[in-house]
Amino acid sequence: MSKPELSIEFFPPQTPEGAIKLRDARARLAELKPAFFSVTFGAGGSTQERTLDVVLEIQQEGHQAAPHLSCVGSTKSKIRDILHRYQAAGIRRIVALRGDLPSGMAHPGELRYANELVEFIRQETGDCFQIEVAAYPEWHPQARSAQDDLKNFKRKVEAGANAAITQFFYNADAYEHFVNEVRALGITIPIVPGIMPIGSFSKLSRFADACGAEIPRWMRRKFEGYGDDAESIRAFGLDVVTELCQRLLDRGAPGLHFYSLNQSELTTEIVRRLRI
Repeated sequence: MSKPELSIEFFPPQTPEGAIKLRDARARLAELKPAFFSVTFGAGGSTQERTLDVVLEIQQEGHQAAPHLSCVGSTKSKIRDILHRYQAAGIRRIVALRGDLPSGMAHPGELRYANELVEFIRQETGDCFQIEVAAYPEWHPQARSAQDDLKNFKRKVEAGANAAITQFFYNADAYEHFVNEVRALGITIPIVPGIMPIGSFSKLSRFADACGAEIPRWMRRKFEGYGDDAESIRAFGLDVVTELCQRLLDRGAPGLHFYSLNQSELTTEIVRRLRI
């Protein structure tokens, strides 16, 4: 069995202090030898320059970077310019997403869905980029049905996606069921579980509510019982997420994608426990 591939996600810092902290976290996480670091992209490209800055730094440090690229609220011309800049910088991997329409913006742009973005990237750049797309084991919160969500995912793959990264989840059965469903449709690309380490239950609850990820009742009740005991919350969170990761790897997950929130400690500890 091949060694599972690790990848780690950052968001562009908003302040000089945040940039320094991210460099420090990235240096520690680089010791895990991830296949790539991904960098998020704000709604409508609102963090475009900061995303590019972080991506270029990562490349200069000798690591592979994978910028996120969203299409909603943008134009083909803008996306074409971004693709050319990434090509010139030696970027060879992109995370292609629909994205969220920025607040106050009424028009969704020329490309409305992620499959259209993937198709456009292929038309403009051929096979220059390895394209990762999003997957939702617990179904996209805006999908009309699970069946519709599967059809949307299939469109992204048929448009030219090479691999998928899932939204975070804490139910391994949901991931396994999703993989079985897409395999039944003839989809063979790697589907990498997205992993959210837990350092704060209040933050986790906000993230889960925003993206439609389920926090199982037994987990929620346990966290609530710890109240403000940050040390117990951290310890329980590490145990839960490590056990989830191990179960996923045992069931054949090709790797793990960590949502680091620009922190290194929790991801490093989970990987150490997994001994990968």
